Order: sequence, then C-alpha cells, then structure tokens
Amino acid sequence: MMQEIDLLFTAYPFYGKRRISAVLKSRGHEVGVDLARTLMKRMGIDAIYPKPNLSRPFPGHKIYPYLLRGVEIERINQVWSTDITYLPMRYGFLYLTAVIDWYSRYVLAWKLSNSLDGMFCREVLQEALKKGTPDMFNTDQGAQYTSKEFTGILLGAGIKISMDGRGRALDNVWVERLWRTVKQEEVYIRDYVDGFDAHRSLEKYFSFYNEERLHSSLGYTAPGVIYRM
Repeated sequence: MMQEIDLLFTAYPFYGKRRISAVLKSRGHEVGVDLARTLMKRMGIDAIYPKPNLSRPFPGHKIYPYLLRGVEIERINQVWSTDITYLPMRYGFLYLTAVIDWYSRYVLAWKLSNSLDGMFCREVLQEALKKGTPDMFNTDQGAQYTSKEFTGILLGAGIKISMDGRGRALDNVWVERLWRTVKQEEVYIRDYVDGFDAHRSLEKYFSFYNEERLHSSLGYTAPGVIYRM
C-alpha cells in the first residue's frame, strides 16, 4: 500500500491524506483517512509540503539561513545539495540519499539505508567531497543535517552552509527533481526484491543518469560531461 501512496505522491505532490484516501478507495482499497495518515507518517510524507519530509529538526541544533535566494548558478561546485527519499521494495522499504551539483545536475554520491540515522548522510557527504569542494552546501533543516557531526564536516572544509526555509520545498528544487526522475525512470519500473537488488539496479541507473542521460536543460548533454568541463 505504501508503494501505491508513493506513486500517487510523486505524481501529485500536493495530495494530502484525504485525497490519497479518496483515490485509493476509488481503486478498491479500504483505506480511510486515518490509515492514510498513519502510512504517510511512516513514510515521512508531510501533507503540508510538496515533498517527502523525511528529515525532522532537533531542538538545540543550529539552523543556518537560506543563502541561495536570487543567486544565479553559473558554474560547477558553486552549490551542492542533498536530501532523503523513501524507496519502496517488494518486501519493505529503504531510504535513499544523494548529493547533487546544482549547475551540472551531476550526482556526486548516493547511498541506501534502512533507517534515517544521520550516519549514512555523513558518509555520502564524505564520499562526495572526494570529488571536489563546493562553495555552498544546501540542505533542509532535518536533524541529520543540523547535527554538529554533519555541519562540522562542511565547516571544516570551508564550505558555507545554507538551509531551506521551513515549508519551502522549492529551496532544494534540484534534488526534488532528481527524486522524481529516479522514481519515474528507475524505481517504479523495477521490482526490487531486497536491498542488494535495489543497490545493483540503482548503481546502473546513476551511471546512466550521470554519463548517458541527456538533459534538455543542459543543452541535451549528460551531467558528467558538464561536471568534468
């Protein structure tokens, strides 16, 4: 059922629990509003925001201002960002995180996890930093990103930290578009049996995405070509 909700939410990110419930009922599923709310909460989907809100703020963590409003993205390694999304499988689910370069749309690193522990977010960041160093790094205000362990890596590398405003999903728009692309072109046409199957398939897809997939917004050039220029 969560897989079908994920499909609906990806296609119609403005749908809340009532619309999700209504659509599922029209398809023959006995899913009331309460059950829809419970499942969406488990998935990390917040009906207020047009994105899977898988990161939650933590009291006491420092929140950094959003630095990118009105900024023109003109080159690689100017801005990187990251996020987390829900990944359905045949049995259960995982979480997927990635780091993307805004200018080239290049996916610098990605990782799967069976929990929302901040460790896998730090690991994917450290892997991405082996390929370069951005001027700024943008995240949402989730505990994974506001922790001293995560921000310490960025500050230690001399990177400016930018964080989305609460309720402003479009502040991290390039990652949101990445998730939609990955789900529509890869996740929803596969049937991952388990985490190993998901990893093998995603490894092939991200290689295709970076090196072969032609982006109209990049003049029909692959992200990897742009990033290495």
